[in-house]
Amino acid sequence: MSKLAVVTGASSGIGQAYAERLAREGYDLVIVARRRERLDALAKRLRDEARVTVEPLTADLTDDRDLARVEARVAGERALELLVNNAGFGAYMPFEKLPPERADDLVRVHVLAPTRLSRAAVPGMVERKKGAIVNVASMLAFSASLPPEPLPNRVVYAAAKAYLVAFSQALAAELAQSGVRVQALCPGIVATEFHVAQGASGPLPGAMDPAEVVQASLAGLQSGEVVCAPTVEDAEKLRSVAESGRAFFAGRPSGALASRYRR
Repeated sequence: MSKLAVVTGASSGIGQAYAERLAREGYDLVIVARRRERLDALAKRLRDEARVTVEPLTADLTDDRDLARVEARVAGERALELLVNNAGFGAYMPFEKLPPERADDLVRVHVLAPTRLSRAAVPGMVERKKGAIVNVASMLAFSASLPPEPLPNRVVYAAAKAYLVAFSQALAAELAQSGVRVQALCPGIVATEFHVAQGASGPLPGAMDPAEVVQASLAGLQSGEVVCAPTVEDAEKLRSVAESGRAFFAGRPSGALASRYRR
């Protein structure tokens, strides 16, 4: 039986790089995005170059009906080996100016869609005792305490990406003995259309190539990295992030009020 991967946000950038890499590795693909013409062109190119089956699935993950269609496709595929939840956008602006409907879309694409699609994929993967889920987060997931200069105004985006990291870590722990791997991929600046959509005139200086991001992700999956940060040279920094969370739970909770809050 052929290997199958589902990649959302596949019409450009990191998602397209995943599709290209996975096709070269012999995966059949379901590629998901809003832009039908781009999906069709990518599907044809990958079929011609890699001789794999590629199914374009046009969907807007902010739309409940479209999300349900993709969810049903993921849940109904018994051969699914890899789900890449990559679809996303930035909408960088001060929180007070962020239109409520845009905030809704950020949560739907970055939080609801990966949660629902992961939930659709997990039962079959657990049953087969193999499979992997990659949730594309961001280094901005760790930026909540940093000011918006020189970083962008990013309240909902950064919070949504932080959710993806926590979601991936907790799910990976829950599935640790199942044969199913889970990864939160946290790239920094990547040379894609993402920043152009935020108003940049082109790729930002020092941006990483999307293919390198995918290389890091797949290598990290093989080595068991739950949080993969392609530009972080010192892996101890990643471990320290996890350890800082565990520190809150060290020892036996006493239930007593901390001394700094007592009068």
